[in-house]
Amino acid sequence: LDEDHCGLDKIKDRILEFLSVRKLNPQSKGPILCFAGPPGVGKTSLGRSIARALGRKFQRLSLGGMHDEAEIRGHRRTYIGAMPGRIIQALKQAGTRNPVIVLDEVDKLGTDFRGDPSSALLEVLDPEQNHTFSDHYLNVPFDLSKVMFLCTANQMESIPAALRDRMEVISLPGYTMQEKAEIARKHLLPKKITENGLAESDVTLSDAALSKVIREYTREAGLRNLERELASICRKLARRKAEGKKTPFRVEPRDVEKLLGAPRFVEDEKEKELMPGMALGLAWTPAGGEVLTVEATVMKGKGGLTLTGQLGDVMKESAQAALSYIRSRAEELGVDPSFADRLDIHVHVPAGATPKDGPSAGVTLTTALISALSQRRVRADLCMTGEITLQGRVLPVGGIKEKILAGVARGLKHVIIPQQNVKDLEDVPRELLRRITVHPVQHYDELPPLVFEAQGGQGGVQGGQAGKTASAPRKKSPARPAVAATTRRGRLPRPAEA
Repeated sequence: LDEDHCGLDKIKDRILEFLSVRKLNPQSKGPILCFAGPPGVGKTSLGRSIARALGRKFQRLSLGGMHDEAEIRGHRRTYIGAMPGRIIQALKQAGTRNPVIVLDEVDKLGTDFRGDPSSALLEVLDPEQNHTFSDHYLNVPFDLSKVMFLCTANQMESIPAALRDRMEVISLPGYTMQEKAEIARKHLLPKKITENGLAESDVTLSDAALSKVIREYTREAGLRNLERELASICRKLARRKAEGKKTPFRVEPRDVEKLLGAPRFVEDEKEKELMPGMALGLAWTPAGGEVLTVEATVMKGKGGLTLTGQLGDVMKESAQAALSYIRSRAEELGVDPSFADRLDIHVHVPAGATPKDGPSAGVTLTTALISALSQRRVRADLCMTGEITLQGRVLPVGGIKEKILAGVARGLKHVIIPQQNVKDLEDVPRELLRRITVHPVQHYDELPPLVFEAQGGQGGVQGGQAGKTASAPRKKSPARPAVAATTRRGRLPRPAEA
């Protein structure tokens, strides 16, 4: 497992547990593991590695677009062209009753008048039932309990609840920059060099050049785009070799732009400060985490609220709840209470062509609105996630690891998460937590001292006191050194450029 994959410690531990149980109790029923994560993180290839680790045969069934129940259960023999289902066919091809079978793209099963394949899979994937699996073609019970089934999916939400209940879900959120560099060195680069007719001694890619490719030419959770970019570099070097140029070729950062063209992603963290009304939030997408900028502005009017940026219903309701909370607590938040009678508010989330929805934008929307109404700037090195209630409580959200991954990739130094999400930090690599400070909060009252820049006399904070609090050293929790134990009155050290 270590030969084929870097990181993924949780999954490797789970496989070793499976082997331990099988060693102590050979009659135990096989578990149904489901690997969930964005495209290109190695879900299917992990199945192949597991089969190699167990010394078993490997079979893969792609379920994407399947909409005929008979594909799973087989046809009755009275029909012309009847044949067994895909599960029995896979066992026949493997030539053994205990292979590793990967059911790819479980979340993309279709349903139509020919039946519901996801319901047919219930019997296949239930350890309590699959020892008497009945295929319509065989018409006799067949024991599937010795088979190790692995499922892969991009989104768990689209899998029917009854099917999801039978699987043990293991999340593969994506790779850090260091993991990507290690995988590229060990696996991707040697593979692409050989595929393009070069020898390993012909190409030397410096660490700085590889880091530049990862940072400026790919921005995804998986590795497919990185593989394409490395293949593109190898093709151009292969042409040079074919034209008779002398090897070896050494690729430095300055050569990357000549080989791959202008960078596709310009680093955004160069922004030293945000304008009043802007705040950085974190979003989860099927392709990994993302940093979203939320913008709010105010103008003379009669208390209207406009929302743009192709927001879904959940985000629109979050904005309404955020506005109601601010109106109910205006004085404590340093906002003029009469703003609802004389100002219109416009909230916009850029990238208007991309639909956005989800229950994790409440805290960011509230911060952007307070910033616009009080003209205080939000810190540019800080991002946040969490839902807000009308009482100001901060509710937990999902996708914490992916979101922290996105914040680190953007170069941010601090992230605010709901207190109830602290348990999710167990899944976040220590190396990530060393590069970003996590601040868990329970109520929105704890946020203003953390998120707003200290400005002399502005925003209800006295200039002298703000300076004292800002220079105070930050306490750290003994259990998780990367999580700051902030109190309601706690304040972050002020950035040098503020």
